[in-house]
Amino acid sequence: MALSDLIDHSPGRRSFLKGLAAGTAASLAFHPVLAACPGPRLSMKSATGTEGECPQSVIKDGMVYRRLGRTGLLISEISLGGSPLPDERLFFRLIERGINYIDASESYENGNVERLIGRAFKTFGRDKLHVHTRFHLRKSFTEAGIIASAEASLRRLDTDHVEVLGIHGVEDPAHLTDERVQAAFEKLKAQGKCLFRGLTSHSNQHGVIPKAVECGLYDMVQIGYNVFDILETEKDVRTYGDYLGESGIRKLIDLAHGKDVGVIAMKVLKVGGRRQDLAARKDGGAALFQAMLKWALENVKLASVVTEILNESQMEQDLAVVGRPLTSGDRRTLYAHVAAHARETCHFCGLCQAACPRSIRTADLSRSLVYFDSYEKAERARAQVRETLAAGAVSACEDCGACERACPYGLSVRERTRRAASLFA
Repeated sequence: MALSDLIDHSPGRRSFLKGLAAGTAASLAFHPVLAACPGPRLSMKSATGTEGECPQSVIKDGMVYRRLGRTGLLISEISLGGSPLPDERLFFRLIERGINYIDASESYENGNVERLIGRAFKTFGRDKLHVHTRFHLRKSFTEAGIIASAEASLRRLDTDHVEVLGIHGVEDPAHLTDERVQAAFEKLKAQGKCLFRGLTSHSNQHGVIPKAVECGLYDMVQIGYNVFDILETEKDVRTYGDYLGESGIRKLIDLAHGKDVGVIAMKVLKVGGRRQDLAARKDGGAALFQAMLKWALENVKLASVVTEILNESQMEQDLAVVGRPLTSGDRRTLYAHVAAHARETCHFCGLCQAACPRSIRTADLSRSLVYFDSYEKAERARAQVRETLAAGAVSACEDCGACERACPYGLSVRERTRRAASLFA
């Protein structure tokens, strides 16, 4: 499939970022991380690097480990999402297969995810795993409340520290430098209860990530990044005082990487369909979701991609991409998929939500559809919709179309908002 064919069939007036199709054969000759890090294969003890060594990545027992920015941590390029974790038997097998970075939160499975990680510490030793767990900034949060939340996580994890303590789902950039947040971080870090600061951002990433990088307080960020980010927008995304100038998750990754802030990708398997149905969609011998993982890992500025692995088949399929380049067949599959589904894919930039005169949380409602359609998390989707509707009912919509005029990707925001409300309200 020629690139011109894809562009001709793409929705709207979008075009693909320059250079994606150029030099494909040369770029796929070897794994990108290893190409960026020539020289001897390093031992796992070389996270800080020594003269003559490359600290960016190592290979050990078939797993590729990449450096998480200035933390110096070497983490598996496939890392494990904890919403939810697999059962204990499979979780331990994944650790044995080389996964050493776990994404967690106080809210996942009512704390049971952290408890399961704690049991893994006892089985494998504390130095075998790196954990990023997070607290929520709920209404009227306090410094004492943040500290209490972090300490409760440590009790469930049955450990005296986590490698990364983060804020869950930052949407307001002002929260990043809030004195209550920073005072809590400072106390916890001084006590050795966390080594580094991090965050996840599900919406308004174009406002949150530049602030996190600019303030210099955060060591890593975890953001949504997937194959739909090969598209340019129809209009510039102008947020955060025009700091970015235009849309593009790649630019956020570049920005963070330039300051040695570690970047982890989530929402990589945004497929507009249930994961277990994708194995039948093959081109060049690879399932669509495997191509999606390889596409993200092709970006050498990422430390890792977070995936949820819930059965042995998923384990084998996800781990099969480690160290493997994106093929021309993979690329054709991805281009065709993006061309077919771009109109259905929200990037959670938050501009529709900011434009709504009635403050309806359109981006949050759109995210609930992803949980329902792509991740089979109906209960989580329903809970999110209930919470979102409590903040601003869809019935308040004036049908003015401001949300759709603000959307850089040409989505039918009003239809998505109504569908979310009707499915789950």
